[in-house]
Amino acid sequence: MKKIILLIAGCFFLISCEKAQAVAEQPQEPGEPEEPAAPGIDTIHYLALGDSYTIGHSVSYASRFPVQLVNRLRGELPDTFFISEPDIVARTGWTTGSLLNALNGNDTLRSTYQLVSLLIGVNNQYQRQDFSVYEAQFPELLSRAIAFAGGDTSRVVVLSIPDYAYTPFGQARPGPQQISQEIDNYNAFNRSIAESLGVAYFDITPISRQGLAQPALVAADGLHPSGLMYGKWVEEMLGYMLQVLTP
Repeated sequence: MKKIILLIAGCFFLISCEKAQAVAEQPQEPGEPEEPAAPGIDTIHYLALGDSYTIGHSVSYASRFPVQLVNRLRGELPDTFFISEPDIVARTGWTTGSLLNALNGNDTLRSTYQLVSLLIGVNNQYQRQDFSVYEAQFPELLSRAIAFAGGDTSRVVVLSIPDYAYTPFGQARPGPQQISQEIDNYNAFNRSIAESLGVAYFDITPISRQGLAQPALVAADGLHPSGLMYGKWVEEMLGYMLQVLTP
């Protein structure tokens, strides 16, 4: 029965989108209202691009890493800053191609954001897409992310792909070691592209590899990160984000 549950959980990786759209898979809870522009107040808008790891599959809205990041920034930034709820363009099962489709022709997003994060690629690996697809599409997505940041590469961050081999679901699949090796290959590539463009890179994969030793880091579905793990990712990024926003 346990293996059946894990296999069902894994199917979420395979969800495809006939018409990919920039919507959350789980209902968005109402956030704080947008504050009107006021003298001396800097408004920060944050765009989070990705897949199930960004939308926070199997955790609450407040536990998603983009939402945790915003809440931490609210607690750390001076009163002269107002940060709105994050715009999240992500969905469980999305590949790099899915995310590109969601961005193409999207007229609901702002033209410029003060912060942009990108985490994508696990479904390219899981769905056994040829690696050349990622090689072509990830740089394009990162270029789009930089454009959303108004061309300011310091305001864009790339997160490495977590290693789902270190989850109960991953352990139940054939060849967990091969999964880890392939994830490493994907991360070596996305890191090289990020660094070549001067974009900050956060290697959160080692945190994901604590999932078996620390079960609380894995969500109840046995596959995705828990809010606790997402919080550890935020700790990795917080100092950099504060430095960028308050130089």
